Amino acid sequence: MTDLQPPDLQLVDSVPDAFARFVADRRVHSIALSGGTTARDCYEAAAATTADWSATTFWFGDERFVPVGDPDSNEGMARSVWLNLIPGVEVQSMAEAGLDVEIAARNYEAALRAAPPLGVVHLGLGPDGHTASLFPGSSVLHEAERWVVPTGDEFHPHPRLTLTFAALVAVDAIVVTVAGAEKRHALAQVLAGDPGLPAARLVTDPELACRTTWLADASAAG
Repeated sequence: MTDLQPPDLQLVDSVPDAFARFVADRRVHSIALSGGTTARDCYEAAAATTADWSATTFWFGDERFVPVGDPDSNEGMARSVWLNLIPGVEVQSMAEAGLDVEIAARNYEAALRAAPPLGVVHLGLGPDGHTASLFPGSSVLHEAERWVVPTGDEFHPHPRLTLTFAALVAVDAIVVTVAGAEKRHALAQVLAGDPGLPAARLVTDPELACRTTWLADASAAG
């Protein structure tokens, strides 16, 4: 495993606790959130810290184009465990950025470009090697200009919005959280630079690798 470790791979006892320290220590002005079980655990841990999040603007790195109250909404999950606990929280909603997924993508990109660079983008890792909603074989993996695009495939329900790799090279820092044995194979392939896995770009692209910290537990790292 040693040969596969990039400089910013950190093996931690608790991925959620490590994530909470990562964002709290940086006192970030803005952060783009993710979805999934590990993300939920991370946001519960962040909410449990004594950090003051009132000056932080919350964005999203990807989202299903569903109402915020839908059980599949990343924003709905983040609100329920973290954001609704912050007085006066500022949330830049992806799902509510436009009446359809294309308009929402363009409006969200315009808002991002008008704002200071994102302080942190939180990403996860799917067993298929996807990150954000950048799926294997998708044409959006080659998008070089747009920052936010509609996406989706037959294996993932709902139309989606996602940041592109073009957007990720413009942020200050990226943190990828990987927990559990079911992610072990994907993590090993990603760290080896498997070109078929979207998340491997975070390792093989120097502009992305220099921004990216990986937080993985023993079950994921092997």
